[in-house]
Amino acid sequence: MALSLVKEFKQKQKISLTPLLKKSIDLLQLSRYELIQKIDHEIDINPFVEKEISEDFDIDENYNDANFDFNVAAVENLRDTLINQINDLRLEDKDKEIALTIVDCIDESGQLIDDIDEINKMVQGKTAVQDIEDILLNIIHNLEPIGIGYRNFKECIKIQINKKDFNKKIKQLCLEMLNQNQLDSLNEINSIFLNKGFDESDIEKAMLEIKSCDLSPGLNFENTNYVIPDLKIELTNESLSVNFINDSFPTINIDEDLIEQTNLELKNKPNKKLAEKIQDAKWLLSSVKKRNDTVMRVGELICKKQISFFQENPLKINPLSNKNLSDELSLHPSTISRILRSKYIDTPKGIIPLRSLLISSVSKTRDVTPIQLMQLIESIIQEEKKPKSDNKIALELNRRGFNLARRTITKYRKKLNIASSRNR
Repeated sequence: MALSLVKEFKQKQKISLTPLLKKSIDLLQLSRYELIQKIDHEIDINPFVEKEISEDFDIDENYNDANFDFNVAAVENLRDTLINQINDLRLEDKDKEIALTIVDCIDESGQLIDDIDEINKMVQGKTAVQDIEDILLNIIHNLEPIGIGYRNFKECIKIQINKKDFNKKIKQLCLEMLNQNQLDSLNEINSIFLNKGFDESDIEKAMLEIKSCDLSPGLNFENTNYVIPDLKIELTNESLSVNFINDSFPTINIDEDLIEQTNLELKNKPNKKLAEKIQDAKWLLSSVKKRNDTVMRVGELICKKQISFFQENPLKINPLSNKNLSDELSLHPSTISRILRSKYIDTPKGIIPLRSLLISSVSKTRDVTPIQLMQLIESIIQEEKKPKSDNKIALELNRRGFNLARRTITKYRKKLNIASSRNR
C-alpha cells in the first residue's frame, strides 16, 4: 500500500488563556489584605495608576515619633499558642503527635477543616479513629481560645457554653436546646421547653447566651491585619442587607491626561513596555471592580440563603454548595471556589469566613446537612423498641426520600459515639 503526504485542515474549539485573563482569575482569589497589597504595589510601579486621596483625615500636630515604642513584643499566632499549650500538657508521644496533627488541620477561624478519617490517614493509621476523636474532645476543645477545633457552628457553641460560668439551670437549658432534633423555628423550641416546664424568661436568657457565642474564636485571638472582612451584614427587624466595606479600601483611577500624552509620543516612538503599562492600568481598574462586584453577588446570595441563621434562629443553617451558587449566579463553580478563598464577612455573630456558611447536603435527593442527619439518626435510635441496624435505619430514611447508603449511616452514627445495634 502506497504512502502519501496529504494536508488536512481541521477546526477545533480551544480556550486560550491570555496573560491578562490569567491575571484576572488570580485576582479573584486574593483576600482583601492581599488585594490592597497588590494595588499598592501596582501604584508604585505603574505611573498610569493613581490612588484617590481622601481629604477627610486629621493630622495630629503634637505627634512625635520619638515617643514611639520600638520595643514591641512579638505576638504569637493562633497555631503557635496552640502548640505551646499542647507542649505544656506533657502528653505521651503518641497523643502529642495526634494533637499536633489536629492543630495543623485548624484554620485561622479556629475550625477543624479535615474530618477524623482524614486525620487518621495523616498519622498513617497509627491509632484508632476513636482515639483521635477523644483527643479532639478532651484536649483540643479544652485549649484557649475557647471554641477551638470545632467542626460545625453547633459544636462551636456547645464548647463555649460548657466553658462559660453562668447560671447552671440556664446552661443546662442551652445544652438541651442544642441537642434538640427539631430546630426549624424558635416557636417549636419555645413550645417544646414550655411544655417541659421551663419559664419563658429562662428560654429567652438561654437563647441570648447561645447568640452571644463567638462563631470564629480563632479570628479574635489576636488583632491581625491579615484578616479583613470584605462584606458586612446589617440586620433590621425583618430584613437583612449585605454591604461591601469601602472603608480602608483604596480608590484607584487612571491618569487619563498622562495616558493621552503618552499615546501621542508612542505614535512617533513606539515603546512596548509603556504600552503594556497602560494596558495593565486599565486591566487593574476593571478587574478590581469585577472582583469586588462578584464578591458582593456571592455574599448576598449566601446570606439570603442563610437568613434564618443570622436572624431568628442561630441554630439553623441550610444546605448550600458551590454548585447551588454557580447555578443561581450563572458563574463557573471554579469562579465560586476562587471567590470564597480567604473572604470574610462581618456579621452580628462576629467575623466569619464566607466559606463556613456553605454546608453540602449528604443526600442527593433532599437537602440535609450532616448535623441534621445525625439528629435524624439519633431520634430513630432513641425511639427504637428493638435495636435497629444501620441498614434498617438507612431503609427507614430512604422511605422518607433521603436516598442514603448504609455506610453513610454508619459513618454518622459513629460520629455520634453511638454503639452498633449488636452492642446497644
